[in-house]
Amino acid sequence: MNASDTRTAATPSAPSDSTGPDAARPTGLRRTLKLRHIVFLGLAYMAPLAVFDTFGIVADTTGGHVPLAYVVVLAAVLVTALSYAKMVRFFPVAGSAYAYTREAINAHLGFLVGWAATLDYLLLPMINALLSAIYMSAAFPSVPSWVWVLATIVVCTAMNLVGVQIAAKANLILVVIQVVVAVAFVGFTIKNIVEGANGAAFSFAPFVSAGTQVPAIAAGAAVLALSFLGFDAVSTMAEEAEHPRRDIPRAIFIIVGIAGVFFIGVTYVMQVLFPDVSKVGTIVGASPEIARYIGGAAFQAVFIGGYMVAVLGCGITQQMSAARLLYAMGRDGALPKRFFGSLNRSGVPAANVILVALLACSAMFLDLGKAASMINFGAFVAFIFVNLAVIFTYLRFVRDRGWRSAVGYLVLPALGVVINVALWLSLDPSSKLVGGIWVALGFVYLLWRTRFFRVAPPALSGPSHD
Repeated sequence: MNASDTRTAATPSAPSDSTGPDAARPTGLRRTLKLRHIVFLGLAYMAPLAVFDTFGIVADTTGGHVPLAYVVVLAAVLVTALSYAKMVRFFPVAGSAYAYTREAINAHLGFLVGWAATLDYLLLPMINALLSAIYMSAAFPSVPSWVWVLATIVVCTAMNLVGVQIAAKANLILVVIQVVVAVAFVGFTIKNIVEGANGAAFSFAPFVSAGTQVPAIAAGAAVLALSFLGFDAVSTMAEEAEHPRRDIPRAIFIIVGIAGVFFIGVTYVMQVLFPDVSKVGTIVGASPEIARYIGGAAFQAVFIGGYMVAVLGCGITQQMSAARLLYAMGRDGALPKRFFGSLNRSGVPAANVILVALLACSAMFLDLGKAASMINFGAFVAFIFVNLAVIFTYLRFVRDRGWRSAVGYLVLPALGVVINVALWLSLDPSSKLVGGIWVALGFVYLLWRTRFFRVAPPALSGPSHD
């Protein structure tokens, strides 16, 4: 089976009538994104500097083994990335895990997967605004935190409304700035280790030591999964990529590879310098304190400035992805089509962009801990069902039954299901409770929308092959 031999009937076709008052209005998302745009969108979504957000918390949870926790979650992500790459070749449409589950397994189940994933997409811009307020309030304590929340949301919304290509170009610059700051951070950290600061010396202790505990590593890895959500986000850009079947899979592996090396490398030198993160003074705000330790107050200021660039880059891409996931669900009738499935004259799902912005405003009334605890629930649900979708695609559509095909479409996805289920079980109980309530609400809505499944779901159309 050749990926170039596949096509999907799920992509909407333009109407034949090109006249009338709505003739100028786009009938689909515009294909304007090249490979480099997609890669930088994914990297911006993850935010290279986001590695510093969770370092203190995960170092405390894992007993000083953050790099090992990243290795574990990277293994889960790589297997799942293979499944995403396969599915986007079969179904190069917006919607990500929702679309793949809908097309390969069941439309109703696809809706529930999309509903679970929507929780993550909708909450990430809110958390981004919260982080903006936390950092900027530390630098300007006299300014109310709600000012920074609203300012972040307004800027990100404006960038998304002008069009995806402009947002992508802006993110390219923002990612470069973040990488420069991160490289400087690593350079200062290595310098301190070489000089023996804090009694540090290079070793394998951050990966393997006598105090390594498997449950603690799994719990840390479950938290760190948030760092890799960018590769999932770019799959929602499939209908705006110039060559989706070629570039989306390439972008997925480029993003995962770069991120994995970066996250493991940065946290390794940080963990070597501070094996016991409690000595920093504050676990939650460990990274800014380490920045001050390794480079002084001036570098700490540069570090915080770079982090704010990360916040802006993240906010733009997170809001973009959330809006397009809602668009895919609205276009297919899973959500009210008139609102969620509409585009403005620039080809942007503007109503969805504004809705996500309004939801993000709840950051003015919540704290970071309550919001962040719910994020990874939907992520692991999405990862699990994308792997399952590959298995169902093999059983339903793939004609090649050789051993290589079986390994790629059965063995590896099954391994991905097992790993992601294990990490999902390692989540905090409160996050599973909140996520479960969210899914239950989605199920009730689905019952109402389908009149207790008496109304037929949208027709499933699999890819055809030569």
